[in-house]
Amino acid sequence: MRTIESLGELRSRTVIVRCDLNVPISDGEITDDGRIRASLATIRELRDAGAKVVLISHLGRPKGEPEERFSLRPVAKRMSELLGAPVEFVDETVGAKASAAVAALTDGDVVLLENLRFNAGETSKDDAERLAFAQELAALGDLFVSDGFGVVHRKQASVYDLATLLPSAAGRLVAAELEVLKRLTDTPERPYTVVLGGSKVSDKLGVISHLIERVDTLVIGGGMLFTFLAAQGHGVAASLLEQDQLDTVKGYLRDAEARGVRIVLPTDVIVAEAFAPDAAHEVVAADAIESSSFGTSGIGLDIGPDSAQNFADIIRDSRTVFWNGPMGVFEMEAFAGGTREVARALTETDGFTVVGGGDSAAAVRALGFTDDQFGHISTGGGASLEYLEGKQLPGLEVLA
Repeated sequence: MRTIESLGELRSRTVIVRCDLNVPISDGEITDDGRIRASLATIRELRDAGAKVVLISHLGRPKGEPEERFSLRPVAKRMSELLGAPVEFVDETVGAKASAAVAALTDGDVVLLENLRFNAGETSKDDAERLAFAQELAALGDLFVSDGFGVVHRKQASVYDLATLLPSAAGRLVAAELEVLKRLTDTPERPYTVVLGGSKVSDKLGVISHLIERVDTLVIGGGMLFTFLAAQGHGVAASLLEQDQLDTVKGYLRDAEARGVRIVLPTDVIVAEAFAPDAAHEVVAADAIESSSFGTSGIGLDIGPDSAQNFADIIRDSRTVFWNGPMGVFEMEAFAGGTREVARALTETDGFTVVGGGDSAAAVRALGFTDDQFGHISTGGGASLEYLEGKQLPGLEVLA
């Protein structure tokens, strides 16, 4: 994969950098700046080399036209604070205003253009429309650095097509993420444990299928655990259940047993009367969910304390751990215990620990942990999972 060194002399060159600055924003305030911080290493290196830096990114899922709630303006402000240097913001991505701002840059200057997805061509399925938008972007610069790991699994204008139009290379963040993923797939120290949570089994089918022959232990929590319990014949009351995945899960259980891979499920869960932060709740055995006080209307919202302790013990005894997906509804304090214990165990493990982006990264920060307490926190949940599924990622292939 081409790296920044392959681009040659950078001084006075205009370098377009595709970042992933898709951060959560509430009432105009950024609530988690992890992805901005992760982008700083590449930006600083380019500035120090005397490049003129043009940052491009998406935020949220606008429908191909401007929406103020998805503006990158707050990101430019926070980026400037973290970088310790001005980051000019331009409220368009391509056009006369953007061109003028880029033309006015001097060596070491940084400008952030408005949300890529305000332009329909960015995510278009039509190759010609996507390429046309990429050509407008390419006209702004001399070189392209791809550093938005969270989008390298998308064949989008700023991720794929732009890299075909300009001399291009991977940024430091993308290179670091890829090195971690190769370590997880090619040379993991053992015991190797993968902890999966989140809402749905269907979101994790590919990664379970691909990893079941590579890991020693697969730990299952989150909403997806109820489909596993149902596949074992247990009632799950009104908990999240993917009925159409039961046969697939039964197949995983059989396959794991045949391969000698442990699939560890919770022994207890926290069942609530309703999906609400103040809902009445109680701990019940995982195989007796419908015997709770709430009967068949109860909803499982977290793993129980015994399960959390067991999961933590398994993690601490492992030499490699990959975790993707919270153990429960961590946004509600009553149902955050399982996720907190898993996160704490990762910080207490001597081995190599990877938090797989997305909700997991948000959870560890929301629960008070810091990035440096883990071996690596990925900036791309979906990209990480697709890589671990063995899929080809367009944004990486184009940099080969």
